[in-house]
Amino acid sequence: MFREADAGDFDAVMRLYRQLHPRDQLGGGEEEVFAEILRTPGLRLFVLEVDGVVVATTYFNLIPNLTRGASPYAVIENVVVDADRRGTGLGKQIMARTLQAAWDAGCYKVMLMTGSRTPATHQFYKACGFDPGEKTAYVSRPAR
Repeated sequence: MFREADAGDFDAVMRLYRQLHPRDQLGGGEEEVFAEILRTPGLRLFVLEVDGVVVATTYFNLIPNLTRGASPYAVIENVVVDADRRGTGLGKQIMARTLQAAWDAGCYKVMLMTGSRTPATHQFYKACGFDPGEKTAYVSRPAR
């Protein structure tokens, strides 16, 4: 079942995020940020359940826009399918539903970036309809 996350999904989502970023240190404020995401219009955390277990998640950010006829756009982040269930079609399923949420919201585009160098990851996003040649992405981080 595809649905928006609720307060009871915190542990399941964090379990998936630890698979995505195993070296991340928890900062102690994750539960508060989770609650903020759930209550903020335009931010949607989606989950996919199989037999009552959360097995995949996406983080959807709807962004208002003054160009393109004032059509919004979306950014998808933190796409994770449980490691034990990858390659079973669940990733394509949650991405299709997440993209449909964008189209239903009137988005004229959806953007996604990945730091993965794994060819299979790039093939997955291409199979989901993303075009790696459409835009050029740049990332800046604060100086340490």
